[in-house]
Amino acid sequence: MKNIRLTETTLAHGTQMTFKEKLETARLLDSVHVDAIETCPVGDKADEILVKTIASLAENSVISCPVTDGDVEKAWQAVGGAKKPRLNVRMPVSVQQMEYTGHMKPAAMLDKIAAVVSAAKEKCGDVVFTAMDATRAESEFLASAVRRALEAGAGTVILADEAGEMLPDEFGAFVKSLYLSVPELHDCHVGVSCANRLHMAVGCAFEAVRAGAVELCVRAADEEAVELYPMAELFAARGETYGVASAIDRTALRRACERIASFGDVRKTREEPPVSMPETVSLKQGASIGEVSHTARVLGYDLSDEDLARVYESFGALAAKKPVSARELDAIIANAALQVPPTYRLVSYVVNSGNIIAATAHIVLTRNGESVQGLSSGDGPIDAALMAIEKIVGHHYELDDFQLQSVTSGREAMGEALVKLRDGGKLYSGRGISTDIVGASIRAYLNALNKIVYREK
Repeated sequence: MKNIRLTETTLAHGTQMTFKEKLETARLLDSVHVDAIETCPVGDKADEILVKTIASLAENSVISCPVTDGDVEKAWQAVGGAKKPRLNVRMPVSVQQMEYTGHMKPAAMLDKIAAVVSAAKEKCGDVVFTAMDATRAESEFLASAVRRALEAGAGTVILADEAGEMLPDEFGAFVKSLYLSVPELHDCHVGVSCANRLHMAVGCAFEAVRAGAVELCVRAADEEAVELYPMAELFAARGETYGVASAIDRTALRRACERIASFGDVRKTREEPPVSMPETVSLKQGASIGEVSHTARVLGYDLSDEDLARVYESFGALAAKKPVSARELDAIIANAALQVPPTYRLVSYVVNSGNIIAATAHIVLTRNGESVQGLSSGDGPIDAALMAIEKIVGHHYELDDFQLQSVTSGREAMGEALVKLRDGGKLYSGRGISTDIVGASIRAYLNALNKIVYREK
């Protein structure tokens, strides 16, 4: 029985999901053991943070990051922390896309394919070459492109059919013909990605499997591409007849796909903007512990009974004087919830920043009494400092929220930082106060980090 690998690509395409919904999508797919999850290309800082966070959360699935502009280093920096990282070199192979998207002639494109795949192989053991618009490519050029990618180190070749104009038997014949032109394909994994323009993508994908393909790139919530659940259903119904199967639990997969699809459905049907927490929440003196718990959940916290008791006590002291705002409740949770013995303590920090140099930070901490240090650059002094801490810890946590505010006035004003980190779907907050906003930020981050480490123990 030949096992078929499913690569889910919803996150690789344009989507209206929020950051949290994208993380939840990745978590759901990983929980049902989808073979690989394709992320978005790393275009800006937000993309980098998203891919890094997904990479740190995934336990079961391969996390694949596209390399679309040849910047292998940027993609690897984002996905390299995954348990199972993959780099997917995506290059156009049809004349139309080479000229209008890649702005390159065929010979130059072949050289670029070889160079980028080779660079990716130096970073990552699992490298995929995706031939974009493969069904409209000239057959000889497609064969040459695939050979160059394999010679450079690609272990998987994906044939992407953006046109979606082939019938199932034609697509099966297309895959077979490439096997004949490039016999080396028998020694690697071959996959396909099928558009659904004629509503026959599932059939085309299955014919590709019959022709030898073992990996399918699918999308869970987009009718314009092969969908994940229908493919699993097809394998369950007819796979045994043709000696192919998928190991995914179909019941769990169906539930996950329904949940992922609901993200888009909610956004399409919503007639008004998302409701945000007002600055002054309706929590006054006499509010019940249940009301405080509900408000905390709206803010994103899942408090234990012990933490909730501490928060409610602190809330009561403040609510006796005035209504409690969302920011104030945040600060109460950061200060009162899950007070733990610190695993990491700040010893020193040195930050260099200016308008003509990149910000760098050198952080020295103690971890259970042992001195540890980290050095990093960043987009600014605070970003550099927090990244230096990440290097010490060896783990990236999603920064859910970051706030700075003054708590006293004057030139020697004290600044307060509030940091929220998300780990395993849970929110951990920390607060730090200092006359130096960088120092306040570091202390707030360490406060939240120590809570995560304590929970993990």
